[in-house]
Amino acid sequence: MLSVSDLHVSYGAITALNGITFRVEAGAIVTLIGSNGAGKTTALRTISGLLRARSGQVSFLGEDLSALPAHRIVGRGLCHVPEGRMIFSNLTVEENLAMGAYLQRDAALKARNLAFVFNLFPRLKERLKQTGGTLSGGEQQMLAIGRAIMGQPKFLMLDEPSLGIAPRLISTIFEKIVEINRDHGITILLVEQNAKLALEVSSYGYVLETGRIVLEGPSQDLRANPRLKATYLGG
Repeated sequence: MLSVSDLHVSYGAITALNGITFRVEAGAIVTLIGSNGAGKTTALRTISGLLRARSGQVSFLGEDLSALPAHRIVGRGLCHVPEGRMIFSNLTVEENLAMGAYLQRDAALKARNLAFVFNLFPRLKERLKQTGGTLSGGEQQMLAIGRAIMGQPKFLMLDEPSLGIAPRLISTIFEKIVEINRDHGITILLVEQNAKLALEVSSYGYVLETGRIVLEGPSQDLRANPRLKATYLGG
């Protein structure tokens, strides 16, 4: 469904991605794991059109995305939940969700997606008129994911969904990620510093270090890999 080939991305003279290649099959949850500064967020921002690669190709459903602006990529069904959630803090929950559906013109489809969001995250329905900035970290993450779902995604990219969330809510967020994939057929690319959690919910993983992919394989194999256990799993 998604193919990234020999992707090079720089910030001025600093190389952030140095020729990474990976793919995500339709219906899968695939994870990119690595430490801070490894290039995980850069990879997602490049795929979604927020950054331009120096060279390489990003292909989604057989179409080259390299020259498309971000809003056109969203229109293709590839939605990005950014690191730090980036909700509109001065808008209500309802208005944030409406912004996610900005490109949708089918009222019935928008209503179905809204019902889907409320079924996933009932708390958002309870806080519909509350401004986004007054929500807890976990509720803001729910809102960020819900806003992306309102865009009718075929493919969802999640950047650090556990970041800044109370431990009691992290398991809830990850249960919902699995539900989105399993029950609604949305393919997911997950960037997550919590390697243990990421490898528990994904079927395949790639390990990024300083802009290069240094390890890949089925998630269960990576969980058992001595190098990865020592570096990322505390064992």
